[in-house]
Order: sequence, then structure tokens, then C-alpha cells
Amino acid sequence: MHPSATTVSVLRLGHRRERDKRITSHLGLTARAFGADEVILSGEEDSSPLGTWNSVSNRFGGNFTCRYEPKPLRLLRNISKRATTSIIHLTMYGEKLNDAIIQIPRDKAILIVVGGTKVPGEVYGLADYNVSIGNQPHSEVAALAIFLDKFIGNDSLDDKFKGGEIEVVPTKRGKQIITFEEE
Repeated sequence: MHPSATTVSVLRLGHRRERDKRITSHLGLTARAFGADEVILSGEEDSSPLGTWNSVSNRFGGNFTCRYEPKPLRLLRNISKRATTSIIHLTMYGEKLNDAIIQIPRDKAILIVVGGTKVPGEVYGLADYNVSIGNQPHSEVAALAIFLDKFIGNDSLDDKFKGGEIEVVPTKRGKQIITFEEE
């Protein structure tokens, strides 16, 4: 679990089925691998990334959920009214990561917003924190990985992925995989 037991969700805005299928899939896999609890897909409805994320969770373990949200701005408006959740918008136009991250409460759930297509201006106002990993164009997958690593830290991930069919054992050379059979 996270150091503060904070629930971490990631909202993928503006998914485009044909153009973004690989990047959206990788975004969800990165969210899962770096400790998020949930990914929420918005934009064009697409079962493919949801299937990929569920399949990986089943095979490699962990309690990771995913779902489709047809009205992401309504979701953000509702969440912005709650005192229990902070909205973090990853954008190259935001406050520097190292300045922002120390301000983000560790005792509240967080929803990390990651854009695909042009992000509506309203998102900047709904976010509690507009956070920049860098002020140059780059991958949203890289931004999410860096943010999650700084916020969660990977020491807390050791026990997160229990209950899968497969476990990869870290080795200096070669591959070592443990396969668990159903009882």
C-alpha cells in the first residue's frame, strides 16, 4: 500500500481509439506498475485498454481496477467539491513537480488527470494542483511514471502485487518466473 494509504486514481482524458490505443494502454500499465489503484478511461469508448489492464492484473496480481467514464468533466466537477480528494493535473504548463509535490496532502485520495487531446481549459481550474514534470513537450506516460515514483516511491510496491498467476523474480541475468497453479 502507499505510504499514507492514499487511494490513487488516474483519469485518462480524450482517448482516441485508433490514434491512442498503444499510448493509452501503456498509460494504464504504467499507472498500475507504479502503484495507482485505478485508471479511468474517457474519450472514445474502447474496451481494448480495459481488457489489457484487467488481463495484466489477473496474470500479475494486485488490486487494480479500471472503468470507462463517459462524462469526465462532470466527474471532475463532482470530485472538486469533495474535501476528501485532491485533483492533480499533469501538464507542461503547471507548477514545477518538486515545488508542487510537497504541497499535495498525503491523507486524501488523489485523482491524477492525464490529457490526450487538447485538455479543456476548465480542467486547469478544477485541479487543486496543475503539475509540470517539465516544460517541454513529452510523453504523458513518462510524466505519470515520474509523478507516481516521486509521490508513492517504489519501495512501497514490493507487496502490492499479490494473487496473480505469474511472479517475475528479479535476477541479475536471465529470466526467472514463478507460475502459480489454481488449487
